[in-house]
Amino acid sequence: MNQGYELPLNRCPHCNIAQPLLSRSWGPVVTRDYASCNQRGWSTYQCQSCGGIVLACSPTDHSFNITNTWPLSKSVDEVVPERAREFLEQAIASLHAPAGAVMLTASAVDAMLKDKGYKDGSLYTRIDAAANDNLITKEMALWAHEIRLDANDQRHADESAPLPSSADAEKVIEFASALAQFLFVLPARVERGRKP
Repeated sequence: MNQGYELPLNRCPHCNIAQPLLSRSWGPVVTRDYASCNQRGWSTYQCQSCGGIVLACSPTDHSFNITNTWPLSKSVDEVVPERAREFLEQAIASLHAPAGAVMLTASAVDAMLKDKGYKDGSLYTRIDAAANDNLITKEMALWAHEIRLDANDQRHADESAPLPSSADAEKVIEFASALAQFLFVLPARVERGRKP
């Protein structure tokens, strides 16, 4: 992508809004290393929706293609099973609607456990069975139960339960992403690393 006055990202890495308007707020500035090599062009872009800043870097100067941005947009690894991946991607895309994001995250957790063979009973029993079989730790099970309960509050429109905030949604997505790493991504990396 070209480093111009606007940064063309599919989603803002801060608020996750689709097709954000990211306008250049600083730069371009060109840097080099101690030997006057490794020239790079740097600029920052501000999201007009949330005000978050994205740092962009190009390999030579600001007129060339951007190779890196920080922070990175949230994504779900391709090794995560399709149904769980789709729920988690939708949850990430729904951060602007925290109640929906929480419910989608619970569905992602449920889909991950089902993919691992835990299909009987409710999500409650699947979480406990996975912990009893040492697929997940007791602490992971407690966190999964918190997500399950938060989703139930929203799904049943419990009047005594507060509506979740964006921070609440980010917290449950963080857990589901860690669970996906633990159950699918890390084992796949280990398997690839052990191949001759």
